[in-house]
Amino acid sequence: MTHFEYKTQNTCSQLITLDLDGDRVYNVKFYGGCDGNLKAIPMLVDGMTVGEIEKKIGGIHCGRRSTSCGDQLAKAARAAYEASQK
Repeated sequence: MTHFEYKTQNTCSQLITLDLDGDRVYNVKFYGGCDGNLKAIPMLVDGMTVGEIEKKIGGIHCGRRSTSCGDQLAKAARAAYEASQK
């Protein structure tokens, strides 16, 4: 299992950390942002594949923003997976 950090863009949360085992994501943690949502999202995605996360929450917008914490998690998971393949 490999640990990754991802600096978010255009969201209230500022950083996402996660562990990647193959293409499965575990131990997601958000730093900053809406406390309730950012506790719920990690519980819901724990053990999902990168593709499953992208399909479920990738592309979600928050208000007028073109992204959201969920969308940023999908991007973080993809970035972590791609980095693990190098």
